[in-house]
Amino acid sequence: METEEEAMKLILLGAPGAGKGTQAEILSHKLGIPTISTGNILRAAMKNGTPVGLKAKEYVESGRLVPDDVIIGIVEERLAEPDCAEGYILDGMPRTIPQAEALEARGIDIDCALSIEIADETIVERMSGRRTCPGCGATYHVVSAPPKTEGRCDNCSSELTIRKDDAPETVKARLEVYHRETEPLKAFYAERGKLKSVENQPTIEATTAEIAKALGITL
Repeated sequence: METEEEAMKLILLGAPGAGKGTQAEILSHKLGIPTISTGNILRAAMKNGTPVGLKAKEYVESGRLVPDDVIIGIVEERLAEPDCAEGYILDGMPRTIPQAEALEARGIDIDCALSIEIADETIVERMSGRRTCPGCGATYHVVSAPPKTEGRCDNCSSELTIRKDDAPETVKARLEVYHRETEPLKAFYAERGKLKSVENQPTIEATTAEIAKALGITL
């Protein structure tokens, strides 16, 4: 029997480094619904050569930003797939109010926009400790999730690197963009009675527990 928990359409909001990807993965697993990450589906659509994917490829290959209508087209394509019938989690979309309005205009409705609240200083600290494996893509953190051998990937022993995205100056620039372009979405969804906010907690598990409480579900 279908339960309310299964048919849940969520958007995750929060600054870069707030832990949206991690929490999306946990919720996806517990609720049995897919996480739709715009970066991933954009890459998949380009690889599979869908009509919208080919259009996106033109922009990416010429170094231009993929316009909203193309991104929305790719999201719409993905949400029409059978695994989204019982709900989904949108991560990284919408990023701006025009994108949110475009989703609404296409009849893509959500049940809840969940915002993970975290201080900028915490994010800079957190992201500067992130390490990525160039070999298999695994991610670590020098404090909260260190590799077994310092500087080496547990899976493939490659030397871990700091992504340019995680350098403090890059993180600060990304936070400025978030506050200017994405944070206004909180008011947009609050007006529609769909915003729920949770404070970031010291551990991933504690943040997940707060999210479950905010959504009124048992995880």
